[in-house]
Amino acid sequence: MLSRIAESLYWIGRYIERAEGTARILDVHVHGMLADPWIDQEIACRSLLTVMGVAAADQHVSTVRVVGLLGLDQSSPSSVVGALAAARENARGARETISSEMWECLNATWLGLPAARLRIEQQGMHAFFGWVRERCSLMAGLTEATMSHDDGWLFLMLGRSLERADMTARLLSTHADAGGSIQSWLTLLRSCGAWETFLRTYRGALDDRHAAEFLLLDRLFPRSVFAALSAAESCLADLEHAGTPGQASRAGVATEAQRIIGRARTDLEFRGLDDLLASLSTVLSNVESACSQVNAAVSGRYFRATTAIAWAPRAFV
Repeated sequence: MLSRIAESLYWIGRYIERAEGTARILDVHVHGMLADPWIDQEIACRSLLTVMGVAAADQHVSTVRVVGLLGLDQSSPSSVVGALAAARENARGARETISSEMWECLNATWLGLPAARLRIEQQGMHAFFGWVRERCSLMAGLTEATMSHDDGWLFLMLGRSLERADMTARLLSTHADAGGSIQSWLTLLRSCGAWETFLRTYRGALDDRHAAEFLLLDRLFPRSVFAALSAAESCLADLEHAGTPGQASRAGVATEAQRIIGRARTDLEFRGLDDLLASLSTVLSNVESACSQVNAAVSGRYFRATTAIAWAPRAFV
């Protein structure tokens, strides 16, 4: 597979997951501001922007400003609209690899954004974010059903899994800033789309230990940090096996990306829950750092740009 195609597929996975995750976060944030008038809007908004890695130079930051930066700013790949635009642009470069249904879904989503933004004035932000989640879910379903599960699919799943692990870790980082209350755990679970599943798993018992265990370590919930890291690790292993069939390394793993993500996964898997809670900030910081390092390692191994060949004039003797 050409490196440019692999890179486009990888970033399609990341951008679609980023758009959906950011839409979920903003939807819960706006709802929380409306439902609880006692929340300090300035602190909550600045905390959210910090977690999402967006700088706000304004002296006053409001929910409207946050929605503009993280939701509607087309020039920023960290925003919902910007991520959808970047995903479509990458899909244009990989038209021969993705299915026609996937391209039509992304293109229709992009063309439908102006009409969808009108829903903000007519029906509120919840309708817009709900539309974004539905379109991203449709794209995920079409990817699963219409794309061959070959190297291209592995790159797309790798990007989605890394983005998912990083997004969940960033969300958990807001817990300490929110004061560690039960309400903050409730917000986190809803942001990850995990509230109903959590209730069924723990019979409605919401406390720090159960919520942290579910979002960090649950093997069956796909948005937990552990499940996302495990999925990314599996993709990396399959990519290496596909590249060198029958030549598995006799000692350890073959690539730096596998080493980094393996250490991050085992650090979660073999820590006690009490230890995780006691050093939650450090653990989450390590996960975010690992995702960034894996991204750099994957880019260096699979997406290296080659220098154009410079033809020297022929020497005649």
